[in-house]
Amino acid sequence: RQDPPDSVAQRLTDLDRLPVDEIDLLALQVAGIVPGDALSAKVILAGAISRKVVLKGVGATKGAKAAIEAAGGSVSE
Repeated sequence: RQDPPDSVAQRLTDLDRLPVDEIDLLALQVAGIVPGDALSAKVILAGAISRKVVLKGVGATKGAKAAIEAAGGSVSE
């Protein structure tokens, strides 16, 4: 039996596919992108994002944050 991951890395492409504009850990869990028992998530610069999203309470690498902001979105941890 494996322990649940404390933090799960997510790609920008995963955010781009979500049907919501405000994204937090619960939204990622409901969408099945991160396990329901994950304690946190972090978005990494992989793939692309083409729309404005607001990332709340979810970490982001420097590159991912820049890409989200370039698409008109914002990140608040």
